[in-house]
Amino acid sequence: MDPTTQSVTFGSFLFEAVLGVLTLLIVLGFVTYAIYFERKVIGWMQGRPGPNRVGPFGLLQTVADVLKLLIKEDTIPKKADRPLFILAPALTFVPAFTVLAVIPYTSKWIPADLNVGLLYYVALSSISTMGILLGGWASNNKYALMGGMRSTAQMISYEVPLVISVAGVVLMSGSLNLSTIVEGQAGYFWNWNFLPQILGFGVFVIAAVSELNRTPFDLPEAESELVAGYHVEYSGFRFAFFMLSEYVYMYAIAALTTVLFLGGWHAPFPFLDFIPGIIWFILKFSLVIFTLYWLRATMPRIRVDQLMSLGWKVLLPLSLINVFITAVVMELLK
Repeated sequence: MDPTTQSVTFGSFLFEAVLGVLTLLIVLGFVTYAIYFERKVIGWMQGRPGPNRVGPFGLLQTVADVLKLLIKEDTIPKKADRPLFILAPALTFVPAFTVLAVIPYTSKWIPADLNVGLLYYVALSSISTMGILLGGWASNNKYALMGGMRSTAQMISYEVPLVISVAGVVLMSGSLNLSTIVEGQAGYFWNWNFLPQILGFGVFVIAAVSELNRTPFDLPEAESELVAGYHVEYSGFRFAFFMLSEYVYMYAIAALTTVLFLGGWHAPFPFLDFIPGIIWFILKFSLVIFTLYWLRATMPRIRVDQLMSLGWKVLLPLSLINVFITAVVMELLK
């Protein structure tokens, strides 16, 4: 093999490795302080101070919480299915990180530029459903089992309209590659997919909030009915894995929303292109995260029958209508 080729290959590998590690550190930093800012934002909206004791302005509160979880006793119920009980948090946690590999932050910062990046995201994110179901089943606790089954039904019900809602974006861009989808939204902000795909965008946002098990769709953790849901028997770092995966998925969904519908790293107007693309990505990403906080602070939890009816009777037909309209319009514009 040519030595030049070897050095280029090694350099590419080193660059990708550094990019992956940097992305991982950013995600862990986000998770640590997303919890803090969520509590602060919700406190501000509800007239409460939020965390303000540990560290300046309460900045070390989440660090203290994480440390507490890590040093707490790891308990496993005597009659639990031990191998599955141990496997469940990892099965939920690992896919949450692996889906981040295909998120393009800028035209050059793309950890893994896969031609089927969107399909990769959808396929791996579905695995977490198994972890939640196993966690409820393996606990040998009727409340945990009910929480796991309810969560599984919810996630499967909303994954269907979620996936179909992005089919319109795929039709418009002609690709499953996320960076190609972003490039198709260059120019003015009305080229971003959230306008021509406004119906798909609405379905995607609602289904994504349900997929995250966040208010008003936080049925799996309905404390008044199910104690604490599918992870009621978990403690210490295993419980932390479930919490960590929830916030990593929030990061992933916010990034995916930015990429698919909000133009990714593109500025809203061409004359603002002098501002680095990563800044625009962070601003749009932060807007999506703030919206999730806002929903949690203001909306009540809905009933389980309302949840299932909304998914199958409203969102699924709307997502199918969106695909049909997109296909017809594209055919007429040929």
